[in-house]
Amino acid sequence: MTLDLRTTRHLPATPDEVFDAYTDAEKQKIWYGILDEQPGIVEIEVDLRIGGQQTAVWGPSPDMLFRETQTFVEIDRPHRLVTESTGSSPDGQTMTTRVEVTFEERDGGTLMTVVQSGFPAPEVRDFFVGEVWQGAFARIEAYLVREHGRAGSDA
Repeated sequence: MTLDLRTTRHLPATPDEVFDAYTDAEKQKIWYGILDEQPGIVEIEVDLRIGGQQTAVWGPSPDMLFRETQTFVEIDRPHRLVTESTGSSPDGQTMTTRVEVTFEERDGGTLMTVVQSGFPAPEVRDFFVGEVWQGAFARIEAYLVREHGRAGSDA
């Protein structure tokens, strides 16, 4: 039996803008830490092509780092992205899941939907639903709002 999650968030930007915020290394470096009171460590590299990888290392200090390597399986910019993701926590635990993300234009913005499968236990899946993805959505949204505020102030 495989354990899956499905979660969504409506974001205030076009599918192109949301897709780019989610996949561009320089944009990710901004939104990973956008809501943090103290700056942490964020290192990201992206090779956005089928078979390419995104590697991310982040955390509050050198001895508390999370690591994730995603291999791009499917890319349909700006509509869909599928990756095989292997992550590890500072305590050395690892997990591999499949992540499918869709970006659908809706109500003047984008409905971003994440379906992640392959969780080893219900508690881990529930943590990703309630903490990991909600935190990522909040950070991406804060980044997009900030970027739109800048664009609006230049006009």
